[in-house]
Amino acid sequence: MAIAKSPDNETVEQFIDRMVEVHDMDRTRLEGLFAKANRSQKIIDLMTSPAESKPWHEYRKIFISDARVKAGVEFWNKYHVELKRAEATFQVPASMIVGIIGIETYYGRIQGKIPVWDALFTLGFHYPPRGKFFRGELEQFLLLCKEQGWNELEPVGSYAGAMGMGQFISTSYREYAVDFDGDGKINLFDNPVDAIGSVANYFRRHKWRWGEPVAYPVTKSGQFASELESRRLKPVTTAGALKELGYDWKIDTLDEQGAGLYFFDQPEGKDAWVIFDNFYVITRYNRSPLYALAVFQFSQKVVAARAKNYWHN
Repeated sequence: MAIAKSPDNETVEQFIDRMVEVHDMDRTRLEGLFAKANRSQKIIDLMTSPAESKPWHEYRKIFISDARVKAGVEFWNKYHVELKRAEATFQVPASMIVGIIGIETYYGRIQGKIPVWDALFTLGFHYPPRGKFFRGELEQFLLLCKEQGWNELEPVGSYAGAMGMGQFISTSYREYAVDFDGDGKINLFDNPVDAIGSVANYFRRHKWRWGEPVAYPVTKSGQFASELESRRLKPVTTAGALKELGYDWKIDTLDEQGAGLYFFDQPEGKDAWVIFDNFYVITRYNRSPLYALAVFQFSQKVVAARAKNYWHN
């Protein structure tokens, strides 16, 4: 077997040694799996040019469309009982669950076709910026496969190794996925009920605040203060401090509530948004303010479209 080295010089052999010593895995089986691993330049290229590198007005068009909103309404209507149960169980709104699954995989239609084994091998051993992280995910994937009884070469997903309707990486699958339909199995690939419960559990565990706002467009821009423009995903100031500087928005917020400002590129100029703690929670799913705003805007469009159809439960 050819020797592959990670960015910090950990070889495949050393990785195997660790899996055998720490997790009591079978050395011969692991050597066989690595012999079948494929380094993919396409995966590396996709990692270096993610959609999140686009300006907001281009990024938004990728995910928010009338067809996807319509699919969101249909998904909500079909699983409205399970979504209500998820709200009650996890204190996470159905709109957010529907929004995540819609943005991530178009309700299961687009789950990715790249073997997870190849993706994690490629990024763990051939992508220096995040090699350590993806070797950790490779370790978790092996444990997940052992727990679930999967053939390691069969699961497919995104170029980053995310899987299923909610696109969980291996760590998240092991930590947050739940058997929400009670059939004794956790299946995020083609069981929408498990996907609903698992996404809701993810948000609860990352401290979603029921009834609190996510983000809102600024209706009045005040004194520009560069230190208040959020360079961190977490709110850096308070709603009261922003209002004192002349910023305003059309929803009621407490002065002491954590808040921040984000500016999103449009073809001409920028849109200003005030963001709150729940916005930060969305970025725990994907650490991009573009992603968080896309999920939120999409979820609100589904809510509006569903209301327009006069659907009542």
